Parts: sequence; C-alpha cells; structure tokens
Amino acid sequence: MIGYLRGRVLSLQPDYVLLEANGVGYEVICSGAAFANLSGVPKGEEGEVYTYLQVSEQGVSLFGFADLREKELFLKLTGVQGVGAKLAIAALSALRPADLTEAIYTADSKRLTAVKGLGKKTAERIILELHGKISADEILGGEQSPARVTVPRSAEDDDAVSALMNLGFTRQESARAVDRAKAGGARSLEEIIAAALRGM
Repeated sequence: MIGYLRGRVLSLQPDYVLLEANGVGYEVICSGAAFANLSGVPKGEEGEVYTYLQVSEQGVSLFGFADLREKELFLKLTGVQGVGAKLAIAALSALRPADLTEAIYTADSKRLTAVKGLGKKTAERIILELHGKISADEILGGEQSPARVTVPRSAEDDDAVSALMNLGFTRQESARAVDRAKAGGARSLEEIIAAALRGM
C-alpha cells in the first residue's frame, strides 16, 4: 500500500498530477486541497501528498490528499454504500473538508447535492451513516487550520475565475488560484488575476 508520496512535480493535468519519485512517475488523482498545494510547487521541485491506492476491476488508481485528516474523511465517504472513490474525491474537490464535515454534521443534504454526481438519496445516506462519526471538534479543527481558511467569494472573484478559465485553466485550478491570491492580500480584479497567474 502506498500511503505517502514525495516527489518532483512533473505535470499538472485536469484529472491528475504526475509526480516522479525514484525514477517512477505516479499519476495521482488529487483532492482540491492537494491539487492546490502541488500547483504552488514550481515545476521540477518536490511536492508531497498522502495517498490511497485503490485496486478494482477497472484497474489501479492512486488518490492524493493534502493531509491525513482529509484522507480519513475520504475513507469514511467510500465506506458509505453507493459512494465510490471518484465521487468521494469529487466531494473533497467541490467542498473544503471543513465544509463537507459541517454539512454531514448539520444534516445539510442540499449542500452535499451541490457536488456533481451526488444525488439526494446518496447525500441522505452519507448523512445517515456518517453523522455519528463526525464531531464538532473535527469541524472546528478544520476551520482553524491555516490551509483551510475560507475567503468569501465576490463578483470580482467570479470574474477572475472566468478570466483564468478563458486562458485555458480548469474551473478548479482557477478557483483555487483566486482563493490563494485573495488570501495573499490581492483585492482588485487586476491584482487577483495577476497574483493568481503568478501562483499557477
């Protein structure tokens, strides 16, 4: 089992990150937070992810996470009937871990169904099976972590995301870059786009 990977960032693709470790290139399907962390690493420099290796009839897949807490949440999600690894990683990309745990803790199925591919019945099943396994401490711990700071979105942010997408970046890449730019102090549309591009 590959539980952790540290290697040179060779390529960032919409569906995976290619990391080279000891001469071997690993395609890692990353959560939003893990992708954001690795996208901030200069190409050819080393990055790290906590990983989960899945072996199924469809083949072998390696999933990457920003930290062990995020990986644990992924494993909780995949333990729910009807939630596969790809849907779980989609949930961790659409919602920050703290937001996802809060949605489960507060039984907010509407928030969960905002995840592409996650229907109402599956959202209700996630809440039913995981509600007792999510504590308020987990939510507070995620919110207090510097890597999980949520920056309020504005119309300018949406414009910046659209501008980056027009340049060929994915929505996920663009949104994460805008969040990092705002967290770094950028305020105007021009500042946000400039800072986001520097961080790409």
